[in-house]
Amino acid sequence: MICDYHVHTNFSDDSEYIMESVITDAIKMGISEICFTDHVDYGIKVDWEQSDMIKHDENTPIYNVNYPLYFKEIERLQIKYSNEIRIKKGLEFGVQMHTIKSFQKIFNLYPMDFVILSIHQINNKEFWTNEFQKGKTEKEYYYEYYQAMYDIIQNYHDYSVIGHMDLIRRYDNKDGFPFTNNEVMIREILKYIIKDGKGIEINTSSHRYKLNDLTPSRNILKIYKELGGKIITIGSDSHVHEDLGVYINETRLELKKLGFEYYCTFEDMKPIYHKL
Repeated sequence: MICDYHVHTNFSDDSEYIMESVITDAIKMGISEICFTDHVDYGIKVDWEQSDMIKHDENTPIYNVNYPLYFKEIERLQIKYSNEIRIKKGLEFGVQMHTIKSFQKIFNLYPMDFVILSIHQINNKEFWTNEFQKGKTEKEYYYEYYQAMYDIIQNYHDYSVIGHMDLIRRYDNKDGFPFTNNEVMIREILKYIIKDGKGIEINTSSHRYKLNDLTPSRNILKIYKELGGKIITIGSDSHVHEDLGVYINETRLELKKLGFEYYCTFEDMKPIYHKL
């Protein structure tokens, strides 16, 4: 059974992949279950109805998911393709400490199956542009990244898994540094999320970014297992057709090698375990 639990569509400002096309493509590929997880990033983006505050990247408006249209479209597709694929409702929350109340409001308004908690930026400074890292040593920005993650998970609890836990490595990928110098904090984060009934995802984008390890790294996955962690989802983080569902089966094999027995899907924010 192939399940892709990190999928973006044209409801995210960084994708033009039409939601129904994702579904028809997924069916052709033999994907059994898919969860849409389009981007919400308060702090650097506003909501669609705040037209006077929307920023533009050239001619492209940058704003959060249009929630009413988004969930309405998912529900339409759930009915239309009910005999061919399971479709779940989700979002990817790019949380910062000062935006927690905004995310809590959205979670309370819209029933969902699954929420990815991601750390995409800190103090409204992006990682992918290196704005956050600028002027800091490698040691400083890794420490701040994991400290922000630890602070957020202690103050926000309505999520399912932490997405691409060592994401910042995507924009760095130095040999060994992220893990060896941050193991103590990583352990504390993993202990906390396990106690809180949350999980982590394996994000297969590590392959297309040509990273030297999985995302999160095998070292992080080993600690998670050692501490008793069991909730794991697998997602492609796809924004285009070519990335949908990629490396899902290979990732399941990697999990088995590390000693895991199950991966998870979600319904109504509750994990469902499947044998690897």
